[in-house]
Amino acid sequence: MKGPGLFSDIGKKAKDLLTRDYSYDQRVAFSTVTTSGLSLTATSLKKGASYLLDLGSQYKYNNALIDIKFNTDSNVYCTLVLSEILPNTQVIALAKFSDYNDSGKLEVQYFHHHASLAASLGLDQSSPVVELSGTLGTHGIAFGAEAGYNIYTGDFTKYNVGIGASGKEYNASVSILADKGDIIKAAYVHHLDDKQKTSAMAEFVRKFSTNENTFTVGGLYSIDPQTTVKTRLNNSGKMAALIQHEIKPNSFLTISGEFDTKKPDMSPRFGLALLLKP
Repeated sequence: MKGPGLFSDIGKKAKDLLTRDYSYDQRVAFSTVTTSGLSLTATSLKKGASYLLDLGSQYKYNNALIDIKFNTDSNVYCTLVLSEILPNTQVIALAKFSDYNDSGKLEVQYFHHHASLAASLGLDQSSPVVELSGTLGTHGIAFGAEAGYNIYTGDFTKYNVGIGASGKEYNASVSILADKGDIIKAAYVHHLDDKQKTSAMAEFVRKFSTNENTFTVGGLYSIDPQTTVKTRLNNSGKMAALIQHEIKPNSFLTISGEFDTKKPDMSPRFGLALLLKP
């Protein structure tokens, strides 16, 4: 899409590097694509003593994409994405069939060379929420804001302001007034080589209501084109690491672990995730 991206893209690079692919459960996923373009996915998750199964299918035709998912909790989700109904626009409709009160969301996104806008309406029967967000800038720097408003109660559910900057060697962001003014968050990612195979990152979060500061540092290193290592450590003493290996194109084995350095008597947590695509 054109322009600086959506408000949700501000700070996403750092968030993905610090949190994405870390998992402390046992997960196996299988995905395949038919000759007609229909994608099928099955995911098995062992969480404690419980087993969860998710099944999904996705089909794209011209400018339309439909995604259907259901799981062992009897939740059924259907997402319809329509692109270019009007120039530079995208419409997303999410329906949740298993819960009448929370039946989904309708969202419209507009992208311009120097701006983007998004508006959504939550279809919750008891408390529908309208959310608006906007971003101004270019691919190098972006200023944005978002707000959520509950129509029935007349209360703001959220309001955030953010600034993001990115270049070939770095990606930085600052979120002001996050969580309705209770949080200030700053994040920075620095790429140590042109191909971004080695990166260092840091995130600082200040929560005013509890007078808490959280500082997290992390790193990413690509051992070879198929193997990546990530690690992170915060000021609470929690250290996490993962190694991800691409078994074959688009198929990954990921092993994660987390250890509390301030509580050495506690057992570390480990997770295993396997994604297979034929």
